[in-house]
Amino acid sequence: MILGSVLNPINSTIISVALIPIARALGVPPSQTAWLVSALYLATSLGQPVVGRLIDIFGPRRLFLLSTGLVGVAGVVGTLAPNLGALIAARVLLGFGTCAGYPAAMALVRSEAKRTGRDSPGGVLTALAVANQTIAVIGPLLGGLLIAVGGWRATFALNVPLAVAAVLLGLLRLPKSPPVDGERRRGGLAARLDLPGMGLFAAMLTSLLLFLMDLHPRNWYLAVIAAALGAAFGLRELRAATPFIDLRVLGGNTPLLATYGRALVAYVVSYSFLYGFSQWTEEGYGLSPFHAGLVQIPMFLLAIGASIVSGRRRGVRGKLLIGAAGQIVACLVMLTLTGSSPLWTLLLVALIFGVPQGLNNLALQNSVYFQADPERTASSAGLLRTFAYVGSMVASSATAVSFGQRADTGGMHELAWVMLAAGVLYLLLTVFDRTLGRVAAEGTPTAK
Repeated sequence: MILGSVLNPINSTIISVALIPIARALGVPPSQTAWLVSALYLATSLGQPVVGRLIDIFGPRRLFLLSTGLVGVAGVVGTLAPNLGALIAARVLLGFGTCAGYPAAMALVRSEAKRTGRDSPGGVLTALAVANQTIAVIGPLLGGLLIAVGGWRATFALNVPLAVAAVLLGLLRLPKSPPVDGERRRGGLAARLDLPGMGLFAAMLTSLLLFLMDLHPRNWYLAVIAAALGAAFGLRELRAATPFIDLRVLGGNTPLLATYGRALVAYVVSYSFLYGFSQWTEEGYGLSPFHAGLVQIPMFLLAIGASIVSGRRRGVRGKLLIGAAGQIVACLVMLTLTGSSPLWTLLLVALIFGVPQGLNNLALQNSVYFQADPERTASSAGLLRTFAYVGSMVASSATAVSFGQRADTGGMHELAWVMLAAGVLYLLLTVFDRTLGRVAAEGTPTAK
């Protein structure tokens, strides 16, 4: 469960220190290497709820093994890629390949709670959160080491042994799912999957994310197409007997919708810092990829501590409020930085960001577990990641627009203002959500 769930964050954090070396090696500006970030999250945004729904139907084992095997293929493609286009294709494969890890883990936690009658998964959910934070600590530093030893291609090659280990462990340890019954083979499966709904969802999200990745008036038609496809998707899901995303239930679950909204804006801040700040420390401040990774270590170390300390505490509202405040303070400090700022100020910003990094992820994860329909735990968890990745796409677009041809200090300040606006919105969404007080660490679901 843990190894599968960390395949996505390790690829997210490693690439943050590899963007500048890749740009230099291939002779492209930072605005183009932003597609390496966007491609992974576009694929993952599409794949997470789809794979989550398949896991709800078939169980986690089959989907985990298939998806994780694809990670190894992506590692080979990226290692041998001759140009930026091939690298982008490798990142797309990575996005689809890492889709199953997190929904499978959440589904296994839910099934184990049902089997034992003990719906108190605080320790397991904390372990998942801490594992992701630990990988985030290792990611930038490991990326810097790999680049120093084997060049940026080594950051893609790492996926091959990780995928082999995950597949072997999955074969040995994951419980086998029941065989597909006759009803599914006779066509009931297609109805349960709602293939038209999945297709409309994929087309809508692709149009939206393509618009977000290149915010420009000339791309207005993409927003119109996304809106039209969204309307068609809504009509389809409201009429489907077994919808891909049950909008009637989801629409009545205001607490879960608010959690998805918080995830979107939280990840705008988080990923803008992860990618934008890393690029600025290398190109605007002059650090090497290895030292840029070292600068982020205080953030992830404090995040691990915050997750461990708060993991078993009842409720999520306090965690979200402290996380929101931490985001705002860190953005304000970013606005004071220049290319001549002392190194300790960069470490201070990373340290402050560690508080929301540790609290927000855990609180959002716990919220979805208790707010979602138990029969759709995996797909609801996947949808949480989809909203988070939409936020990451906004962050990637904001980073590309802010930096343009070079990651300089002026661009970093522009990005900090975007992050500050998202942080304030996150705070407002938390302050005015009165349902958060009913989400308890002991497992009391929020009223639908």
